[in-house]
Amino acid sequence: MTNENTMTKQRRTSLKDLATELHVSIATVSRALHGSHEVSEKVRKKVQLLAKKRNYHPNPFAQSLRKDVPHIIGVVVPNLVTHYYAAVLDGIEDYALQHGYLVFSANSHESHLREERAVESFLAMHVDGVISCLAQDTTDYSHYEQMEALDVPLVFFARTCLSDRFSQVVANGDEAAYDATRHLISTGSRRIAFLGGPNHLDMVRRRKHGYLEALREADIPIDRDLVICGKIAFDEAREKTLGMLRSANPPDAILAFNDIITYAAFDAVKSIGLRIPQDVAIIGFTECDNAAFVTPALSAIMDQAHEQGVAACELLLRRINGDRKVYKKIIPMILKIRDSSDKQASED
Repeated sequence: MTNENTMTKQRRTSLKDLATELHVSIATVSRALHGSHEVSEKVRKKVQLLAKKRNYHPNPFAQSLRKDVPHIIGVVVPNLVTHYYAAVLDGIEDYALQHGYLVFSANSHESHLREERAVESFLAMHVDGVISCLAQDTTDYSHYEQMEALDVPLVFFARTCLSDRFSQVVANGDEAAYDATRHLISTGSRRIAFLGGPNHLDMVRRRKHGYLEALREADIPIDRDLVICGKIAFDEAREKTLGMLRSANPPDAILAFNDIITYAAFDAVKSIGLRIPQDVAIIGFTECDNAAFVTPALSAIMDQAHEQGVAACELLLRRINGDRKVYKKIIPMILKIRDSSDKQASED
Protein backbone atom coordinates (compact mmCIF):
# COMPACT_ATOMS: atom_id res chain seq x y z
CA MET A 1 0.00 0.00 0.00
CA THR A 2 1.41 3.35 -1.00
CA ASN A 3 1.67 5.99 1.69
CA GLU A 4 -0.35 9.04 0.65
CA ASN A 5 2.43 11.37 1.76
CA THR A 6 4.92 9.78 -0.61
CA MET A 7 2.53 10.46 -3.49
CA THR A 8 2.47 14.19 -2.76
CA LYS A 9 5.04 16.12 -4.72
CA GLN A 10 7.01 18.30 -2.35
CA ARG A 11 7.65 21.90 -3.33
CA ARG A 12 11.29 22.89 -3.68
CA THR A 13 12.51 24.87 -0.65
CA SER A 14 13.27 28.45 -1.65
CA LEU A 15 15.30 31.30 -0.20
CA LYS A 16 12.02 32.92 0.78
CA ASP A 17 10.95 29.81 2.73
CA LEU A 18 14.18 29.91 4.75
CA ALA A 19 13.89 33.65 5.32
CA THR A 20 10.29 33.36 6.51
CA GLU A 21 11.06 30.58 8.97
CA LEU A 22 14.05 32.44 10.40
CA HIS A 23 12.30 35.84 10.42
CA VAL A 24 15.07 37.47 8.41
CA SER A 25 15.27 38.94 4.91
CA ILE A 26 16.01 36.99 1.74
CA ALA A 27 19.12 39.16 1.42
CA THR A 28 20.39 37.90 4.78
CA VAL A 29 19.76 34.26 3.83
CA SER A 30 21.52 34.68 0.49
CA ARG A 31 24.53 36.33 2.10
CA ALA A 32 24.72 33.70 4.82
CA LEU A 33 24.69 30.85 2.31
CA HIS A 34 27.47 32.54 0.35
CA GLY A 35 29.59 33.02 3.49
CA SER A 36 29.39 36.82 3.42
CA HIS A 37 31.14 38.66 6.25
CA GLU A 38 28.18 41.07 6.32
CA VAL A 39 26.30 38.38 8.29
CA SER A 40 27.29 37.36 11.81
CA GLU A 41 28.71 33.89 12.44
CA LYS A 42 25.68 33.04 14.60
CA VAL A 43 23.18 33.93 11.88
CA ARG A 44 25.28 32.24 9.22
CA LYS A 45 25.24 28.95 11.13
CA LYS A 46 21.49 29.16 11.78
CA VAL A 47 20.81 29.69 8.08
CA GLN A 48 23.13 26.90 7.00
CA LEU A 49 21.66 24.45 9.51
CA LEU A 50 18.10 25.19 8.41
CA ALA A 51 19.08 24.96 4.74
CA LYS A 52 20.47 21.50 5.39
CA LYS A 53 17.43 20.48 7.43
CA ARG A 54 15.00 21.66 4.73
CA ASN A 55 17.11 20.08 1.98
CA TYR A 56 17.64 23.44 0.27
CA HIS A 57 19.67 23.32 -2.94
CA PRO A 58 20.50 26.21 -5.26
CA ASN A 59 19.17 25.85 -8.79
CA PRO A 60 21.88 23.83 -10.61
CA PHE A 61 20.71 25.10 -13.98
CA ALA A 62 21.14 28.67 -12.79
CA GLN A 63 24.57 27.90 -11.37
CA SER A 64 25.76 26.37 -14.64
CA LEU A 65 24.51 29.42 -16.49
CA ARG A 66 26.51 31.70 -14.25
CA LYS A 67 29.69 29.75 -15.00
CA ASP A 68 29.25 29.86 -18.76
CA VAL A 69 27.43 33.15 -19.34
CA PRO A 70 28.67 36.10 -17.28
CA HIS A 71 25.95 38.59 -18.25
CA ILE A 72 22.23 37.83 -17.93
CA ILE A 73 19.19 40.11 -17.66
CA GLY A 74 15.86 38.81 -16.37
CA VAL A 75 12.60 40.26 -17.72
CA VAL A 76 9.15 39.79 -16.15
CA VAL A 77 6.09 40.52 -18.33
CA PRO A 78 2.37 40.10 -17.55
CA ASN A 79 1.67 38.19 -20.76
CA LEU A 80 3.08 37.37 -24.16
CA VAL A 81 -0.27 37.24 -25.97
CA THR A 82 -0.51 40.94 -26.80
CA HIS A 83 1.81 42.43 -29.37
CA TYR A 84 2.90 45.17 -26.97
CA TYR A 85 4.86 42.96 -24.56
CA ALA A 86 6.46 40.96 -27.36
CA ALA A 87 7.62 44.22 -28.97
CA VAL A 88 9.01 45.56 -25.67
CA LEU A 89 10.89 42.28 -25.20
CA ASP A 90 12.32 42.61 -28.72
CA GLY A 91 13.62 46.06 -27.84
CA ILE A 92 15.21 44.80 -24.64
CA GLU A 93 16.85 41.88 -26.43
CA ASP A 94 18.17 44.05 -29.26
CA TYR A 95 19.88 46.47 -26.88
CA ALA A 96 21.07 43.75 -24.50
CA LEU A 97 22.68 41.64 -27.21
CA GLN A 98 24.50 44.67 -28.60
CA HIS A 99 26.09 45.08 -25.18
CA GLY A 100 26.95 41.45 -24.48
CA TYR A 101 23.96 40.41 -22.37
CA LEU A 102 21.56 37.51 -22.75
CA VAL A 103 17.88 37.98 -21.85
CA PHE A 104 15.76 35.44 -19.98
CA SER A 105 12.05 36.26 -19.84
CA ALA A 106 9.33 35.07 -17.46
CA ASN A 107 5.58 35.37 -18.04
CA SER A 108 3.63 36.17 -14.86
CA HIS A 109 0.29 35.51 -16.60
CA GLU A 110 -1.07 38.54 -14.71
CA SER A 111 -0.46 36.72 -11.41
CA HIS A 112 1.28 38.32 -8.43
CA LEU A 113 2.35 34.89 -7.18
CA ARG A 114 3.96 33.95 -10.50
CA GLU A 115 5.61 37.35 -10.68
CA GLU A 116 7.06 36.85 -7.20
CA ARG A 117 8.34 33.38 -8.13
CA ALA A 118 9.92 34.75 -11.31
CA VAL A 119 11.81 37.37 -9.32
CA GLU A 120 12.91 34.73 -6.83
CA SER A 121 14.16 32.51 -9.67
CA PHE A 122 16.14 35.36 -11.19
CA LEU A 123 17.71 36.09 -7.79
CA ALA A 124 18.68 32.42 -7.49
CA MET A 125 20.29 32.67 -10.92
CA HIS A 126 22.26 35.74 -9.79
CA VAL A 127 21.21 37.72 -12.85
CA ASP A 128 22.94 41.05 -13.37
CA GLY A 129 19.63 42.90 -13.29
CA VAL A 130 15.88 42.70 -13.84
CA ILE A 131 13.36 44.61 -15.96
CA SER A 132 9.75 44.18 -14.84
CA CYS A 133 6.16 45.17 -15.61
CA LEU A 134 3.69 44.55 -12.78
CA ALA A 135 0.97 41.91 -12.97
CA GLN A 136 -2.47 43.48 -12.70
CA ASP A 137 -3.11 42.09 -9.19
CA THR A 138 0.27 43.10 -7.70
CA THR A 139 -0.19 45.43 -4.75
CA ASP A 140 2.54 43.96 -2.50
CA TYR A 141 6.00 45.05 -3.62
CA SER A 142 8.08 43.25 -1.00
CA HIS A 143 9.79 41.02 -3.60
CA TYR A 144 11.13 44.15 -5.29
CA GLU A 145 12.15 45.67 -1.98
CA GLN A 146 14.14 42.49 -1.35
CA MET A 147 15.93 43.05 -4.65
CA GLU A 148 16.88 46.49 -3.41
CA ALA A 149 18.22 44.95 -0.19
CA LEU A 150 20.35 42.59 -2.28
CA ASP A 151 21.47 45.54 -4.42
CA VAL A 152 20.21 43.87 -7.60
CA PRO A 153 19.59 46.48 -10.35
CA LEU A 154 15.92 46.83 -11.28
CA VAL A 155 14.00 48.92 -13.84
CA PHE A 156 10.24 49.02 -14.37
CA PHE A 157 8.34 49.70 -17.55
CA ALA A 158 4.67 50.54 -18.25
CA ARG A 159 3.11 49.36 -14.95
CA THR A 160 5.41 50.66 -12.26
CA CYS A 161 5.82 51.07 -8.52
CA LEU A 162 8.29 52.52 -5.98
CA SER A 163 9.13 55.29 -8.43
CA ASP A 164 11.34 57.10 -5.92
CA ARG A 165 13.62 54.05 -5.68
CA PHE A 166 13.73 52.45 -9.14
CA SER A 167 14.08 53.88 -12.63
CA GLN A 168 11.13 53.49 -14.96
CA VAL A 169 10.12 53.81 -18.59
CA VAL A 170 6.54 54.88 -19.21
CA ALA A 171 4.40 56.35 -21.97
CA ASN A 172 2.61 59.71 -21.82
CA GLY A 173 -0.70 57.93 -21.30
CA ASP A 174 -2.38 60.92 -19.65
CA GLU A 175 -1.66 63.20 -22.62
CA ALA A 176 -2.64 60.49 -25.10
CA ALA A 177 -5.96 59.87 -23.34
CA TYR A 178 -6.60 63.62 -23.23
CA ASP A 179 -5.95 63.98 -26.98
CA ALA A 180 -8.12 60.96 -27.82
CA THR A 181 -11.00 62.24 -25.69
CA ARG A 182 -10.72 65.70 -27.27
CA HIS A 183 -10.93 64.07 -30.70
CA LEU A 184 -14.10 62.19 -29.70
CA ILE A 185 -15.64 65.41 -28.42
CA SER A 186 -14.69 67.37 -31.54
CA THR A 187 -16.35 64.79 -33.80
CA GLY A 188 -19.68 64.79 -32.00
CA SER A 189 -19.45 62.43 -29.01
CA ARG A 190 -20.70 63.62 -25.61
CA ARG A 191 -21.31 60.54 -23.45
CA ILE A 192 -17.80 59.11 -23.54
CA ALA A 193 -17.05 56.03 -21.47
CA PHE A 194 -13.65 55.03 -20.09
CA LEU A 195 -13.00 51.29 -19.81
CA GLY A 196 -9.88 50.77 -17.70
CA GLY A 197 -7.90 48.16 -15.84
CA PRO A 198 -7.44 47.89 -12.05
CA ASN A 199 -7.49 51.29 -10.36
CA HIS A 200 -4.38 50.64 -8.28
CA LEU A 201 -2.19 50.56 -11.40
CA ASP A 202 -0.46 53.86 -12.01
CA MET A 203 -0.86 53.38 -15.78
CA VAL A 204 -4.65 53.18 -15.39
CA ARG A 205 -4.79 56.26 -13.18
CA ARG A 206 -2.70 58.30 -15.63
CA ARG A 207 -4.90 57.44 -18.60
CA LYS A 208 -8.09 58.04 -16.65
CA HIS A 209 -6.76 61.42 -15.51
CA GLY A 210 -6.22 62.56 -19.11
CA TYR A 211 -9.72 61.44 -20.07
CA LEU A 212 -11.32 63.27 -17.14
CA GLU A 213 -9.33 66.45 -17.81
CA ALA A 214 -10.60 66.57 -21.39
CA LEU A 215 -14.20 66.22 -20.22
CA ARG A 216 -13.79 68.95 -17.61
CA GLU A 217 -12.18 71.30 -20.10
CA ALA A 218 -15.11 70.81 -22.48
CA ASP A 219 -17.64 71.35 -19.62
CA ILE A 220 -19.04 67.87 -20.14
CA PRO A 221 -20.49 66.45 -16.89
CA ILE A 222 -18.63 63.40 -15.60
CA ASP A 223 -20.97 60.41 -15.30
CA ARG A 224 -19.36 57.90 -12.93
CA ASP A 225 -21.45 55.13 -14.48
CA LEU A 226 -19.34 55.60 -17.62
CA VAL A 227 -16.01 55.28 -15.79
CA ILE A 228 -15.44 51.56 -15.32
CA CYS A 229 -12.19 50.09 -14.04
CA GLY A 230 -11.65 46.44 -13.29
CA LYS A 231 -9.90 43.25 -14.22
CA ILE A 232 -8.10 43.09 -17.56
CA ALA A 233 -10.01 40.19 -19.08
CA PHE A 234 -11.89 39.93 -22.39
CA ASP A 235 -15.10 38.35 -21.08
CA GLU A 236 -15.40 40.70 -18.11
CA ALA A 237 -14.76 43.80 -20.23
CA ARG A 238 -17.28 42.61 -22.82
CA GLU A 239 -19.99 42.09 -20.18
CA LYS A 240 -19.35 45.51 -18.63
CA THR A 241 -19.58 47.11 -22.07
CA LEU A 242 -22.87 45.35 -22.77
CA GLY A 243 -24.18 46.53 -19.40
CA MET A 244 -23.42 50.16 -20.30
CA LEU A 245 -24.86 49.85 -23.80
CA ARG A 246 -28.14 48.39 -22.48
CA SER A 247 -28.55 51.03 -19.77
CA ALA A 248 -31.06 53.89 -19.90
CA ASN A 249 -28.28 56.35 -20.76
CA PRO A 250 -25.74 54.46 -22.86
CA PRO A 251 -22.41 55.90 -24.02
CA ASP A 252 -21.97 57.25 -27.53
CA ALA A 253 -18.19 56.67 -27.43
CA ILE A 254 -15.68 54.46 -25.64
CA LEU A 255 -12.02 55.02 -24.77
CA ALA A 256 -10.53 51.61 -23.97
CA PHE A 257 -7.44 51.00 -21.83
CA ASN A 258 -5.58 48.28 -23.77
CA ASP A 259 -5.76 45.67 -26.55
CA ILE A 260 -7.88 43.17 -24.62
CA ILE A 261 -10.43 45.71 -23.41
CA THR A 262 -10.54 47.48 -26.79
CA TYR A 263 -11.47 44.35 -28.74
CA ALA A 264 -13.91 43.27 -26.03
CA ALA A 265 -15.73 46.60 -26.37
CA PHE A 266 -15.58 46.40 -30.17
CA ASP A 267 -17.13 42.94 -30.11
CA ALA A 268 -19.82 43.95 -27.61
CA VAL A 269 -20.97 46.94 -29.68
CA LYS A 270 -21.25 44.92 -32.88
CA SER A 271 -22.90 41.93 -31.16
CA ILE A 272 -26.07 43.90 -30.39
CA GLY A 273 -26.33 45.48 -33.81
CA LEU A 274 -25.00 48.94 -33.01
CA ARG A 275 -22.93 50.77 -35.61
CA ILE A 276 -19.35 51.96 -35.14
CA PRO A 277 -18.90 54.96 -35.07
CA GLN A 278 -22.44 56.22 -35.84
CA ASP A 279 -23.92 54.80 -32.63
CA VAL A 280 -20.76 54.24 -30.58
CA ALA A 281 -17.34 55.62 -31.52
CA ILE A 282 -14.30 53.71 -30.25
CA ILE A 283 -10.64 54.54 -29.66
CA GLY A 284 -8.36 51.98 -28.02
CA PHE A 285 -4.89 51.92 -26.56
CA THR A 286 -3.71 49.18 -28.90
CA GLU A 287 -1.19 48.36 -31.57
CA CYS A 288 -1.47 49.63 -35.13
CA ASP A 289 -0.99 46.39 -37.08
CA ASN A 290 -4.20 44.63 -36.04
CA ALA A 291 -6.25 47.80 -35.61
CA ALA A 292 -6.02 48.64 -39.30
CA PHE A 293 -7.59 45.36 -40.42
CA VAL A 294 -10.84 45.23 -38.45
CA THR A 295 -14.06 46.72 -39.84
CA PRO A 296 -14.39 49.61 -39.38
CA ALA A 297 -10.68 50.34 -39.05
CA LEU A 298 -9.90 51.10 -35.43
CA SER A 299 -8.58 54.44 -34.21
CA ALA A 300 -5.66 53.56 -31.98
CA ILE A 301 -3.32 55.07 -29.42
CA MET A 302 -0.09 53.25 -30.06
CA ASP A 303 2.86 52.66 -27.75
CA GLN A 304 6.31 52.84 -29.24
CA ALA A 305 6.88 49.48 -27.62
CA HIS A 306 10.24 48.58 -29.13
CA GLU A 307 11.60 52.00 -28.12
CA GLN A 308 10.33 51.43 -24.56
CA GLY A 309 12.22 48.14 -24.42
CA VAL A 310 15.43 49.74 -25.66
CA ALA A 311 15.09 52.58 -23.14
CA ALA A 312 14.41 50.19 -20.24
CA CYS A 313 17.47 48.10 -21.08
CA GLU A 314 19.62 51.19 -21.44
CA LEU A 315 18.60 52.40 -17.96
CA LEU A 316 19.25 48.95 -16.50
CA LEU A 317 22.76 48.80 -17.95
CA ARG A 318 23.46 52.27 -16.57
CA ARG A 319 22.49 50.97 -13.12
CA ILE A 320 24.55 47.78 -13.56
CA ASN A 321 27.54 49.93 -14.47
CA GLY A 322 27.28 52.00 -11.30
CA ASP A 323 24.87 54.88 -12.05
CA ARG A 324 22.60 54.96 -8.99
CA LYS A 325 20.48 57.91 -10.09
CA VAL A 326 16.74 57.17 -10.40
CA TYR A 327 15.46 58.03 -13.88
CA LYS A 328 12.00 58.41 -15.38
CA LYS A 329 11.93 58.19 -19.17
CA ILE A 330 8.73 59.03 -21.04
CA ILE A 331 8.21 57.61 -24.52
CA PRO A 332 5.47 59.50 -26.44
CA MET A 333 2.45 57.60 -27.75
CA ILE A 334 1.00 58.05 -31.24
CA LEU A 335 -2.71 58.70 -31.92
CA LYS A 336 -3.78 57.23 -35.27
CA ILE A 337 -7.28 58.29 -36.31
CA ARG A 338 -9.27 55.87 -38.47
CA ASP A 339 -12.92 55.14 -39.19
CA SER A 340 -14.04 53.90 -35.76
CA SER A 341 -14.00 57.27 -33.96
CA ASP A 342 -15.26 59.95 -36.36
CA LYS A 343 -19.06 60.29 -36.27
CA GLN A 344 -19.06 63.32 -38.54
CA ALA A 345 -17.03 61.68 -41.31
CA SER A 346 -19.28 58.61 -41.23
CA GLU A 347 -22.33 60.77 -41.93
CA ASP A 348 -20.83 62.43 -45.01
